Amino acid sequence: MDANEAVIRDFIEAWSRLDPEELAGFFAEDGVYHNMPTGPVKGREQVKAFIAGFVRGWTATEWDLLNIVARGDVVIAERLDRTKVGETPIDLPCCGVFEMEGGKIKVWRDYFDLSTYIKALQPPTAGAAA
Repeated sequence: MDANEAVIRDFIEAWSRLDPEELAGFFAEDGVYHNMPTGPVKGREQVKAFIAGFVRGWTATEWDLLNIVARGDVVIAERLDRTKVGETPIDLPCCGVFEMEGGKIKVWRDYFDLSTYIKALQPPTAGAAA
């Protein structure tokens, strides 16, 4: 297994611990996290703060790695992120593109449909089929 691929596999596994400090530690000091439905966040401390805000309310998450490809300093990981916000389960298909530098994430672009996440958080409407 490629060293960069191993780092990303470890990073994906680390999400289950929901620890923004640990997750930010995978990034280069000037690393960038671009959660594509929002703007990019630059710098390890800003990435940590963004992740802390993003996971606020999450009670659990497990990311199923569906496919991973590594070539040089680029790793692409297709995932199904299985998250609980409170007691609400959300399954979110995602694809992350990672640019690596010195064993750290230099840039992470994560692609997913934000409406899938938002719709899962909305309570069912009256009269909707269960």
